[in-house]
Amino acid sequence: MAKNEYFIGEALIGEAPNLAHVDLIVGSKDGPVGISFANALSTPSKGHGGLLAAIRPNLLSKPVSLIVPKVTIADMEDANKIFGPAQAAVAKGIADAVEEGLIPMNKLDEWVIIVSVFIHPDATDYRKIYQFNYGATKLAIQRALKNYPPIEKIFYDKDRAKHPVAGIRVPRLWRPPYIQVALDHPALEKQIKVVKDLPKSDRIILEVGTPFLKKYGVESIKQIREVAREKFIVADLKTLDVGKLEVDFAFDATADGVVASGLAATASLDKFIMEAQRLGIHAFVDTMEVQNPIEKLSSLKQIPDVVIIHRGIDVEQSAGDKSPDAQQRQRWSLVPKIKELYASKKKTSGKDRVLVAVAGGIEPNTATYAIEQGADILIVGRFIASAKDVKFAMRRMLSVLPGYQDIDLKRIHTEDDDNEVKKATWD
Repeated sequence: MAKNEYFIGEALIGEAPNLAHVDLIVGSKDGPVGISFANALSTPSKGHGGLLAAIRPNLLSKPVSLIVPKVTIADMEDANKIFGPAQAAVAKGIADAVEEGLIPMNKLDEWVIIVSVFIHPDATDYRKIYQFNYGATKLAIQRALKNYPPIEKIFYDKDRAKHPVAGIRVPRLWRPPYIQVALDHPALEKQIKVVKDLPKSDRIILEVGTPFLKKYGVESIKQIREVAREKFIVADLKTLDVGKLEVDFAFDATADGVVASGLAATASLDKFIMEAQRLGIHAFVDTMEVQNPIEKLSSLKQIPDVVIIHRGIDVEQSAGDKSPDAQQRQRWSLVPKIKELYASKKKTSGKDRVLVAVAGGIEPNTATYAIEQGADILIVGRFIASAKDVKFAMRRMLSVLPGYQDIDLKRIHTEDDDNEVKKATWD
């Protein structure tokens, strides 16, 4: 029996309101695509009736193709855009795809194509409607027949990209190491000023600290969000019990990550982590004062997103004659041990499933050691938040991190069918 072929492609080209967004499926007449083609053509729905792709009246393109409007056709003006420049563009794009060898000649009578076309109600420029839909059709066909994108491309871009219509970029921890600025001082205006003074960088994430949250409540996260719309914001709840409720409160206040105390019961931590990950935000476990972090982490059924190795401020200040640097280094020797604990839990992309953060008196001189140990996040408080020149202090911290410090320009793109992403090692 001949194999039923089925390919899916998508492309967006142009600028509103004349932009083109094309979704299409290509496949065998005697397969699911052929059945869908026949059903769509024979049972049209009101405002979305399909029309065959014709280069001109009485001249269909091949493979025979059906154009389905995505936006409801409300009047003759809308109909003219579909039956005019859009139909001509799609038909010509398919014909040129055949001539240029994108579509094999031996498939012209075996395949059919269904093309879903978006025409904005405010679009008026017929030339742009034609040009954008022509380009989008050819690009969608090319992508479909190449099975674009490869999974490596998806892994690379999924946390970098900003959707043009949604208008938001929900941050994720995709590019460690990071500097996490701890906003601990319970003075809202002061902390907002700190946030505004920070340089623009993908390497900066924000922590709404425990004293701050106790004074202002989790709703204060929204006020920080107002001046840091695309920043990753962590709510340092230090949850010990009823974690599900606290996670929900922080999530509703737009937090991207939440922190539980590692001193909590194992059952409480498991519920905390499960609820955070159910809502799509990061679960942090802070091991401050946990005598054996490895043992505690090993007892969990759920896998946290971030583990914090933390030396408290009071402990740091009461060190006396003991060398704080020596204590710090001893504590941070846990970083590779935690990495080893989760080494078999890596993501399919090859990235670490669990990141390790370090906190407690970090400044540029001590940060280097933490990075050498493999720390993914450096949690910095007073060195930045209490600095006279916040931007300069942050620049000093960023200079410790490997790689470039500022905005990842590679995430600003539209049509970028490139070969930059290397083949993953799992193959």
